[in-house]
Amino acid sequence: MYKCLLPGLLFCWGVTQSFSLQSVELGADVLVKERLDILRDKRVGLITNQTGRLSNGTYLVDTLLSLGINVVALFGPEHGIRGEADAGERISNGRDPKTGVIVYSLYGETKKPTPQMLAEVDVLVYDIQDVGARFYTYISTMGLAMEAAAERGIPFVVLDRPNPLGGEKLDGPLMSDSLRSFVGMYPIPLVYGLTCGELARMINGELWLKGRVSALLIVVPMRDWMRRMLWKDTGLRWIPPSPNIPFPETALVYPATCFLEATNVSEGRGTSHPFQTLGAPFVEGQRLSWLLATNLNPTLNIVPIDFTPSSSKYRRIQCQGVFIDVSDFSAFRPVEAGILIMQTIRSLSSADFKIRRKGLERLIGSSMVAQLILENKEPSLIASTWSSQLQEYRLLSSRYHLYP
Repeated sequence: MYKCLLPGLLFCWGVTQSFSLQSVELGADVLVKERLDILRDKRVGLITNQTGRLSNGTYLVDTLLSLGINVVALFGPEHGIRGEADAGERISNGRDPKTGVIVYSLYGETKKPTPQMLAEVDVLVYDIQDVGARFYTYISTMGLAMEAAAERGIPFVVLDRPNPLGGEKLDGPLMSDSLRSFVGMYPIPLVYGLTCGELARMINGELWLKGRVSALLIVVPMRDWMRRMLWKDTGLRWIPPSPNIPFPETALVYPATCFLEATNVSEGRGTSHPFQTLGAPFVEGQRLSWLLATNLNPTLNIVPIDFTPSSSKYRRIQCQGVFIDVSDFSAFRPVEAGILIMQTIRSLSSADFKIRRKGLERLIGSSMVAQLILENKEPSLIASTWSSQLQEYRLLSSRYHLYP
């Protein structure tokens, strides 16, 4: 429950959804309309979750089955096939209660489809909405599944979807090889500026799969998506890709505030607006709000709040903190903002604020950058350490673009 210390402002920044006439056609729409030849007379494995729907809201798996496509297996990522499991919660195998199709978990002991799982599969299809941040695990699932398909010699089909952050913004250091994990498997920046289809093309083209194998990759592109588009520009309905990304506005701020997972400050899990709600029992919301507003405006709107998480950190304990919303994403530098948020909280609560170095390294993707953060260096100075990396990455990634 929230108590807003500046009444009236909490609900005026786009935290409610709006729906406009659809303009973008998803890769799944194009598949069903024009490209079913890819799947005809084949045993299909589908990697999907609750976001795996056509733009009219119907589940892709249901549509494929109704059209006579032989879907023999479903594969669920983190949060499960219906997206209801909490972050990090292990998912077990089973059967989809609606279709009866076997469901294999790719977020438990097994994160990569095994040869046994693929024994009866002729083509593997990926259709999941991503959020455009490297540490969101769906792109790791995609890469590992593409690797498994390559090893088995079966086609891997990516049904493309919009990047909610658009295709122009890049931010953060490239992932260091020594820190590779399920929250960062490839040498891309934290905000990587590609759709999942473009990223799959890059992973495949740069031979980043284990053993430098090359997949039989097919990307079914969207229609009418452009790189400048944020989610609000697509005309598509937002389906939360996981419980803690409930709104497209959440995705905009997520690359900044997810760093708090490596601290003892709540990132808002257990509230109605995770990753937009930040704080702890030891935080002074008014002072934090004033300092952040001074340093981050006009890119963020910031309000001091009281809140009590229903789960996760500080469950049922009253916290003070801030509610934040991106007001100008074009000027927003999310990684630098995330560093500034952590440093500001530490400056106000140095005796209580704790940070886990290993957790921070895994999220930021660079031991050097993590060290600079711990040394309290200026965020702008820290950001300058990856500027040349981003220039090189922008040139490299542009070779794999599918959209203007």
